[in-house]
Amino acid sequence: MTPFHLAFPVRDLDETRVFYRDVLGCDLGRSSDTWVDFSLYGHQMSAHLRPGASAAARDGQVDGKAVPIPHFGVVLMMDDWQALAARLESSEAIDWIERPMVRFKGEPGEQATLFIRDPSGNALEFKGFRSMESVFAH
Repeated sequence: MTPFHLAFPVRDLDETRVFYRDVLGCDLGRSSDTWVDFSLYGHQMSAHLRPGASAAARDGQVDGKAVPIPHFGVVLMMDDWQALAARLESSEAIDWIERPMVRFKGEPGEQATLFIRDPSGNALEFKGFRSMESVFAH
């Protein structure tokens, strides 16, 4: 699999660096006065300074739960997801949208998921699967 690239707006680069590096554990990449790159599990994330921008997500419905649209994140193997979920739950810096849970239990595509917001209000979802073959199961 090749990594994806996502550019997204943030209100402050310093708080964004702290959140993505220290809270999510991302490696820092290149940066300038107006943007910074992160490696989110090997994917290139580019945070671009947009002080007046608002991450105005609207709720959509999935499995009877309201989820913010748009959102982004990473699909992880279950052990990695559980480690991330435990790290996030132990941090007071997390703006939770949905705490860790299992969706589609007992169905094809069963997955663990959690939703958080970064300091700029961008919604992130992290999913955990027992096998990558389950990601597109139907």
